Amino acid sequence: MKCPRCQSENFKVLDTRASDDAVRRRRECVSCGFRFTTYERIEQPTLLVVKKDNTREVFDREKIMRGIIRSAQKRPISVEKIEETVEAIEKKIRSLGENEVQSEQIGEFVMAALAKLDEITYVRFASVYRSFKDVSELEDLLKHITKK
Repeated sequence: MKCPRCQSENFKVLDTRASDDAVRRRRECVSCGFRFTTYERIEQPTLLVVKKDNTREVFDREKIMRGIIRSAQKRPISVEKIEETVEAIEKKIRSLGENEVQSEQIGEFVMAALAKLDEITYVRFASVYRSFKDVSELEDLLKHITKK
């Protein structure tokens, strides 16, 4: 690391603060006295999603977010609650410790989270995710929900 002003490699750390996802350090260049802030974050390994057709793509939490937002339209669910849900799903996926995860497994994690969040959102998501062929499959899902 070099000073942004003079390119010196001599610093002193003035302050260190930890947050959930990063360590913030206030630094001062010993050579020129310039003060600046650096952030240290844990580098997450690249996570690949294995699709049903065995193709692979990079994990994108925004796809989960968009799917939940679409399913939660006109429901009394705050954006903050959706973000917390997506964060919990991503943590669960990453806690598996794998470099590749099946798309079906991600879908099941989303379904489990939505079942706890809001039943209508759950049914909307399930109807797209499970691609119901007819009304009887939807009826079976609704029966399953009402039993709980």
